[in-house]
Amino acid sequence: MSITLEGNIKQSTIGMGAWTLVTPAGETYEIYRGAPQELLQDGLSVKVQGTIREDIMTLAMIGPVLQVDSFEIVSS
Repeated sequence: MSITLEGNIKQSTIGMGAWTLVTPAGETYEIYRGAPQELLQDGLSVKVQGTIREDIMTLAMIGPVLQVDSFEIVSS
């Protein structure tokens, strides 16, 4: 399922660690491995286009898994 989301990037220390996108509504999406390194910055405000991966599970299991297709930094 393709989706566009806005929110803040957060680094989670659950398990082995994971990167997440947290929306203003408080929804948390786990960022799938292989995302651009420029995206993985704690506190970064972004708009992300991607795909919800329903065919995989992760060790962190902290929300739907989001495979990032593209992103843009949103100024605050």
